[in-house]
Amino acid sequence: MTTRRKFLTILGGGTIAAAGGAATWAMTRDPAQARRPWTTASALDPAGTGDIRRYALAHAILAPNPHNRQPWIADLSTPGEVALYCQSDRRLPHTDPFDRQITIGLGCFSELLVMAAAEAGYRAEAEFFPEGEPHPRLDGRPVARFRFAQDGGATPDSLFAYVFERHTNREPFDTGRPVDPAVLAEIAAAARTSRGGFTAEPDRLGHLRELAWQAMETELRTYRTAKESIDLLRIGKAEIEANPDGISLAGPLMEGLDKLGLLARDDMLDTSSTVFRQQLAAMKPPFETAMAFMWLTTDGNSRASQIAAGRDHLRVHLAVTAKGLALQPFSQALQEFEEMEPHFATMRDSLGIASGDTLQMLVRLGYGPKTKPAPRWPLESRIRSA
Repeated sequence: MTTRRKFLTILGGGTIAAAGGAATWAMTRDPAQARRPWTTASALDPAGTGDIRRYALAHAILAPNPHNRQPWIADLSTPGEVALYCQSDRRLPHTDPFDRQITIGLGCFSELLVMAAAEAGYRAEAEFFPEGEPHPRLDGRPVARFRFAQDGGATPDSLFAYVFERHTNREPFDTGRPVDPAVLAEIAAAARTSRGGFTAEPDRLGHLRELAWQAMETELRTYRTAKESIDLLRIGKAEIEANPDGISLAGPLMEGLDKLGLLARDDMLDTSSTVFRQQLAAMKPPFETAMAFMWLTTDGNSRASQIAAGRDHLRVHLAVTAKGLALQPFSQALQEFEEMEPHFATMRDSLGIASGDTLQMLVRLGYGPKTKPAPRWPLESRIRSA
């Protein structure tokens, strides 16, 4: 088992830097191929794609989604339409046992698809769950059908300008830069259906930071939920480019730690190991540096309301980006597995969520460093039938 001293030596760069050719090797470790869908979409001309549906989908696949599972599958077999399905093996049965978070991710995808169509002068009319809402989990029925029609009166959304700058930011935020509540109010107004709440009150921030971290630690200490995430780790360039989804740990430091055996999956799951303790220490700074919290609630918890929450989350994240802020979802306390129930109830009470309402999204906000786009599967891999 790795010793604490050895682990810290590696983190400090001593061992990696001493390796021959380390600087040259480090320069080659960016998984640029896995981020190519971002540059591909940004270069598209809607008039030159030949099919507006592909233009819209090329943008929609950049939407945020839980654990970056990218569960969307598009069927283009009907001219002028897109049928959207959930790929069942991309769900998260342990941390998201009722597919609520996956459905929210599909809502993010849907909003971005509609926005991209409008940008190109098309109206994409959405019909959600046309064959009925599946419960308790999603199934093989379509999540949505989108019908495209050219519309000279289609109004582009001003938030679309920030699509390629919008990235989830998991880095520590600047604790010397408070977030103006007036800015938070403007951001919350980007939601169209869900109700947005927010706080940047220092006393309240400390309480919510601690609640969010306690939920995160419970997820990490519950074997089956932790393993679900560990199984989705992609460490280093080769793994990320081979499977551009899941939880990416990119860069020469992470790849070097992995090659030295210091990121062994089994050790990360062993709550008595040094690696597990270091994992906790490495993951806590983002929780300690949340400079504001924002949340979205809906009446009830139907599939339609989950989709609506996802559409609003996408809009909120774009509005956050427009204001120069950074955002990271803190979804742990909202999860519906048994061990999370005490945190789920406490978080609801702390945020003042009314009985009968559903807390759909909770995010932290602040000023953070620039981050790179998350990996994405190429568009063609997300099309089932053309």
